[in-house]
Amino acid sequence: MRALRKETVLRQARQKARREGEEVIHMPIETEKKLSELSANLDRAVDEVFRTMLSVECAPAPAAQEAESGTISAVIGLAGALSGSLVLQSAEGAARRMAALMTGVDPETVDAMVRDAVGEIANMLAGAWKGLDRQLSSGCLLSTPTVVAGTSYQLFSQRAPMRLERSYRFEERRLTVSVFCDWPA
Repeated sequence: MRALRKETVLRQARQKARREGEEVIHMPIETEKKLSELSANLDRAVDEVFRTMLSVECAPAPAAQEAESGTISAVIGLAGALSGSLVLQSAEGAARRMAALMTGVDPETVDAMVRDAVGEIANMLAGAWKGLDRQLSSGCLLSTPTVVAGTSYQLFSQRAPMRLERSYRFEERRLTVSVFCDWPA
């Protein structure tokens, strides 16, 4: 019954994407199921990390339509059963608020403390996310975070056939978590 429900949800998502003019990529149902599972695990990991480490709720939200000046991104490399990267990206205000919630200090600018806090949150998200999948839990290694801050930059991932991107909201602030990787075996 549960498998039938997931297939119905996946079919409805493809139909909605077609109606909205989005590109629909056809992939084997097993791949779609794995992608759906990884997406649900990402939502769960974000919720757990924000509740536990920052004492706030953080829930999936529509992607922000307006471009925000000044962003900060933390990149965690993935190697082993999954090869690629997990990226946490937010506006500077959201990054400063995450740092404040984590440390108890309210920073006025994106300084070393904010960069360290965002890097650590990304690291915890990646660890929690991979820990929710039996195969990734023991078979996927994480790199040290790399943090980039500025007003005009783009991150690219070479040859990543899987892209999972989810937007979230906490305290009326937004962030995006993306996973760029090869398909899990």
